[in-house]
Amino acid sequence: MTDAKIDRRLSVAPMMDWTDRHDRRFLRILSARTLLYTEMVTAPAVLYGDREKLLGFDALEHPVACQLGGSDPAELAEAAAIVERVGYDEINLNVGCPSDRVQNGFFGACLMADPARVRDCVDAMARAVSIPVTVKSRIGIDGRESYEELLRFIDTVAQSGCSTFIVHARIAILSGLSPKENREIPPLKYDVVRRLKADRPQLEIVLNGGVKDLDQAEAILAEDDDGPALDGVMIGRAAYQDPYILAEADRRLFGRSDAPVKTRHQVISDLLPYVRKSLDRGVALHHITRHILGLFNGRPGARKWRRYLSENAYSAEAGVEVIEQAAALVPDDRDAARSGAA
Repeated sequence: MTDAKIDRRLSVAPMMDWTDRHDRRFLRILSARTLLYTEMVTAPAVLYGDREKLLGFDALEHPVACQLGGSDPAELAEAAAIVERVGYDEINLNVGCPSDRVQNGFFGACLMADPARVRDCVDAMARAVSIPVTVKSRIGIDGRESYEELLRFIDTVAQSGCSTFIVHARIAILSGLSPKENREIPPLKYDVVRRLKADRPQLEIVLNGGVKDLDQAEAILAEDDDGPALDGVMIGRAAYQDPYILAEADRRLFGRSDAPVKTRHQVISDLLPYVRKSLDRGVALHHITRHILGLFNGRPGARKWRRYLSENAYSAEAGVEVIEQAAALVPDDRDAARSGAA
């Protein structure tokens, strides 16, 4: 594993059924710097499934990481080598998903009970590739909720050479809660993640969980009474439901004062060539438009935008004109964006 540096100040979380290649290509228009992640892909699926469907991506998505799920070191190493050949910038091991399906496959959050296995999986992947291998976990699971157990997990996995941990600041309750409930019911404990950074300053610690906007992200990236500044922030559902929150990320979080802040209509204009190209490849329009429904969230005309797309994108003949006609129903926000940038 190389020491290739990826700027993780802001990333968008891997989310099943959401962060596919079309969503990532759309989000890249909003921010050139934010690190993007695939949906979780299991190692066996990579080895035996449709790799183009599972791993294909547009070169403009970089920087982009692939999240793998699994618990067999040999399988994960083979899958990681394939992922690297495809061209991804990072491989992330899922040790945070609490779903029953994932538990039945013995991967995801339940692996926090077996830190030695996680260490061996990461070590095998790191030996197979030259790109970074990272781990995404919770702060604990039911029955293993103490800070000492979290520290033991991190220290054991770090023996593999892994130096980057993305930590969802909630425990995962594996018995009795659904994945949705696991995103909402266990309390957020940002202080635990800051304490981890204070105790292991040599590690890169990225916080995930409950982050809603760039104001909150900036606060997390700064030192506070609970501990030192963290190395990065991962935004999940907020970036999907209200994607325009990423529009100022390059300026505010990555220090790129020259980065343009595109209006929502400019974002649509920039997306259309990709839409045309995808339609030519046989992609149905609604596979793309489902990801852009939230673009005008909170703006006048947002409901008309969502409704028009929802009612017209499913036609077999639907083309880019559906997006153009939906956008025409929404007032242009160019003046508002200019004043915001100023």
